[in-house]
Amino acid sequence: MEVGTGFHPELTGRENIYLNGAILGMKQKEIKKRFDEIVDFAEIEKFLDTPVKHYSSGMYMRLAFAVAAHLEPDILLIDEILAVGDINFQKKCLGKMEDITRKGKTILFVSHNMQIISRYCQKAVLLDKGEMMQFGFIREVVNNYSYYKQKMATSRKWTNLNNAPGDDTVRLRAVKLWENDHQAKESADIRAILRIDIEYDVLKKGVTLVPSIQLSNEQGIIVFSSNDTDKFWNWEQRKVGRFISSVYIPGNFLSEGSYILRIVIASYKPPKKHISEKDLITFYVFDPGDGGTARGDYVGRIDGVVRPLLKWQTRYKNDFKVVNMLK
Repeated sequence: MEVGTGFHPELTGRENIYLNGAILGMKQKEIKKRFDEIVDFAEIEKFLDTPVKHYSSGMYMRLAFAVAAHLEPDILLIDEILAVGDINFQKKCLGKMEDITRKGKTILFVSHNMQIISRYCQKAVLLDKGEMMQFGFIREVVNNYSYYKQKMATSRKWTNLNNAPGDDTVRLRAVKLWENDHQAKESADIRAILRIDIEYDVLKKGVTLVPSIQLSNEQGIIVFSSNDTDKFWNWEQRKVGRFISSVYIPGNFLSEGSYILRIVIASYKPPKKHISEKDLITFYVFDPGDGGTARGDYVGRIDGVVRPLLKWQTRYKNDFKVVNMLK
């Protein structure tokens, strides 16, 4: 479903509901029955009798989705329909999609939004210029898409100092991800302790340097930032030479999904960023589903930027008054 499919620009929103509904196979009686529901969902009542050529793309999208979603199709094809519109309307669309799937209908959802795809889809197809690269379960395909898109592995190295990120004070030489003390592949177990090694050359003596990392997910949301807090080196003036700073991410901390690393190396006095490199490495965190995580026995998607395994305790309190009230 493309935004505004079947709309006539000279007709009003009201007229286009009937026209669009007819094109999509609804009878006039069905459209009349669902008219108020469609208008209420689209939230365009004030502009119902305005020609749609004066509508914004967001208003077009609202109306197009409202008509198609209330058609109750066996198969609903949605092409990046959530790319337009405010967040509240996007939530409403997702809620409607859940209603449709609960009724046993099929949704074919085309999108670059990995979070929504991972949440609502069971299987996926990875396409590149119309060619099918992969078809399979959602976790496998999303993992491969993230790696395929980034064209990066879990390590980077610069052999030529002149081409390495940095300045005349410090140069980045290598970045590497480790999973439980083994060099990580593209996917890391959600339970594993992850270590990021940052290798760099200090070219001037007497500077105080603070390495830091910033981890973002596939939606571009910053999951967290962390500065080097090593008590010895934090304010110590550096010697000229090679250094490795390592940061540890505990198991059962990150949520499932793809992550992209940014590295900054700065000095405090005077304050200056010597290195600020985005998209250095990328990796995917997955839950194997065989225990030891915050998932428990739940099989659905768990939302959230992080997913810690927190301590829970449930106790039975034998309160006489409470028991009496339940009788």
